[in-house]
Amino acid sequence: MPEKTPGIEIDLATQTLTLFADDAFSSITYPVSTALNGPGERQSSGCTPRGSHYVRAMVGAGVPANTVFVARRPTGEVYSTELARQFPERDWILSRILWLCGLESGKNRGPGVDSFRRFIYIHGTPDTEPMGIPRSHGCIRMRNTDVIDLYNRVRPGMPVLIR
Repeated sequence: MPEKTPGIEIDLATQTLTLFADDAFSSITYPVSTALNGPGERQSSGCTPRGSHYVRAMVGAGVPANTVFVARRPTGEVYSTELARQFPERDWILSRILWLCGLESGKNRGPGVDSFRRFIYIHGTPDTEPMGIPRSHGCIRMRNTDVIDLYNRVRPGMPVLIR
C-alpha cells in the first residue's frame, strides 16, 4: 500500500476531511459540510473549489471555542443561541480559521478562480449546523471541537487536496 504524505484531503462526495499525520501512517477523519452549491472554482459561485491547495494562514490560536470571527478578526463575541437569534443572517465563522490558497493556475489560483481571494477557509460553525451535508457558502465547515483539534495538528504550508 503506498504511503501517504502528511496533509489534508477533503472528500466532497463523503463530506469528510482526513488529516494524514506527520508519521504518514496514521490518520484522523472528521465530518465536514462543504458548499450547498456543490463543487466549483468560479469567483462568487458559492461553490467549494477542487484541486491542490495549501494552508496559507492560520487564525485564532488561543481564543476560546465559539469565538466569532468577521474578516478573520475576533469580534469579542462568543457564539450562543441568543446571538444567533439577534443576527439570523450571519454566516458564522467560529473558533479557528485555516485559510486556503490554490496551487493550480487557472483552476483555483489566478483571476476569477482564486481560492485565497475567494476567502475559502476551513472553519468552525455552530454545533446546530449539520455535518455530512453540503450547506456552506463555499468554505469547509467543521464542528468547533474538531476544527480546534485539527488546527493544533497542522501548520502553515500543509498541503490540502479537495476532491
